[in-house]
Amino acid sequence: MDKLETFLSRAREVLDRLDAVLPPARPAVEWENTLACRWQQRNGRGALFPVTKIHAIHLHDLQDIDRQKQQVNQNTQQFVQGLSANNVLLTGARGTGKSSLVKALLNEYSGMGLRVIEVDKSGLIDLPEIIEAISTRPEKFILYCDDLSFNAAESGYQALKAVLDGSVVALPDNLLIYATSNRRHLMPEQMSENLGTKYIGDEIHPAESVEEKISLSERFGLWVSFYPFTQDEYLNIVAHWLAHFKVAPLDEVSRRAALQWALTRGSRSGRVAGQFARSWVGAQQSPPAS
Repeated sequence: MDKLETFLSRAREVLDRLDAVLPPARPAVEWENTLACRWQQRNGRGALFPVTKIHAIHLHDLQDIDRQKQQVNQNTQQFVQGLSANNVLLTGARGTGKSSLVKALLNEYSGMGLRVIEVDKSGLIDLPEIIEAISTRPEKFILYCDDLSFNAAESGYQALKAVLDGSVVALPDNLLIYATSNRRHLMPEQMSENLGTKYIGDEIHPAESVEEKISLSERFGLWVSFYPFTQDEYLNIVAHWLAHFKVAPLDEVSRRAALQWALTRGSRSGRVAGQFARSWVGAQQSPPAS
């Protein structure tokens, strides 16, 4: 009995020392006054850190992606109204509005209780903790993973796969996962992997490695694809942002400058259009060099 008491006493001493070394737990998030948080690891502990400044972009700012907006907006509207909705995978060309659409939806529906938790892929291993932190809240949460892609050995891959549709623990009704990626299947694909594909009659049976790589993306109920913009669509986006910044509408001079800007960037994307507009507006408003 004396040995057991000695052991317990020493164990308590060790725990007391650990408590003194470890940082204190983060206070609970006041979701009534917080629209978005990031899940981050600091000092060995994962916690939700409020985002103090939200990107002020709105659905009407996203030009020439009307079909994609309609699909994701409808899904999100169902979600905040307490109706059934799907986890969403937004894939395709860079700079075409995938992440901006998620931010715009937060601005659109925050008044109806929508909140966003941003998690990078290294934080996905902590999904059970994140779910536990918000599962009883009255708000609706989008767990947002931007620019998501995996290598086969990364732990976050299996964690996300299990939470989406593999674990005995279901996602709470107040949480959906929205992910953006340049890859439809979220993992790099090798030509050699296709060599194991078999053709039996008219049926195609993918190799096991290919099946594994597409299994994660298939667990998202809604796939939305984004495509590179044409020249006219790019210029339309430039015109929108010039109007947004309250400067002269797109004319021949700014049109040529916008096309030259896109040529130097190697892309006619919405992101590039916005960057040009900010540069052009700033140049027009700055005093001439002496």
